[in-house]
Amino acid sequence: MAQNDSTAFPVSFEFFPTKTAEGAAKHVNVRQELYARKPEFCSVTYGAGGSTQEGTFRMVQAIQDEGVAAASHFSCVGATHAKVREELAQLQTMGVKRIVALRGDLPSGYGLGGEFQYASDLVAFIRKEFGDWFHIEVAAYPETHPQAKSPDADLQAFATKVKAGADSAITQYFFNAYYRFVEGIQALGIQIPVVPGIMPITNSSQLMRFSDATGAEIPRWIRLRLQAFGDDVASIRAFGLDVVTHLCEQLRSQGAPGLHFYTMNQSTATLELCRRLGL
Repeated sequence: MAQNDSTAFPVSFEFFPTKTAEGAAKHVNVRQELYARKPEFCSVTYGAGGSTQEGTFRMVQAIQDEGVAAASHFSCVGATHAKVREELAQLQTMGVKRIVALRGDLPSGYGLGGEFQYASDLVAFIRKEFGDWFHIEVAAYPETHPQAKSPDADLQAFATKVKAGADSAITQYFFNAYYRFVEGIQALGIQIPVVPGIMPITNSSQLMRFSDATGAEIPRWIRLRLQAFGDDVASIRAFGLDVVTHLCEQLRSQGAPGLHFYTMNQSTATLELCRRLGL
């Protein structure tokens, strides 16, 4: 069913930890601009092997202090039960109520190790140790996780995360395939909200690089148009806004439960998308 009141349609924003004091100071302004859209929450990413944990928790704390609900990404690969318990307790003490539970990637040069193998192991551990304190988000891959053996195996892996206690999911960004994924999990009896992840198009080379790394398919017509613009940044951004606005309108009209914007720590494109969508 379509969402009638566009102003009430849930949105959330994703940030990554800043690396310098100057970057942190600039990002305060970015967050304040985006807060005007009244996000349900803002999430902060977590580097490979927890490599950005300090920066992640610092930004999560800042968002909480600014009066907005923060969600910490949390990866488990290579970690021990004791370490994860300690870090989750720290988030609980900070008043964080939402976790984006991920398997994650180890930094290059590390073996697998650790006491968690899959994100579902982390979800089950959080539920066992912390009950219902945390709302647990998990990742969804409409075009199939790059390391999955098959689309069916990927759907089963998602189902395992849900059975372990996941409350909702956020997708990898995409330009198609969302409803095929939703229909696939519904056929397995899964009814949790699956929120589309939205990537604003502002830089064609960056988009191509991310998509090649994550397996997100860029439709041929979009790729060709972006290539035709060459270095014309203004045309790329104008085209990108049109494409992503149309995608969001389709998702909203067909019943998507919300939109999660990958902001890349910038506000301009996401704000314009929200304005066009009447959010």
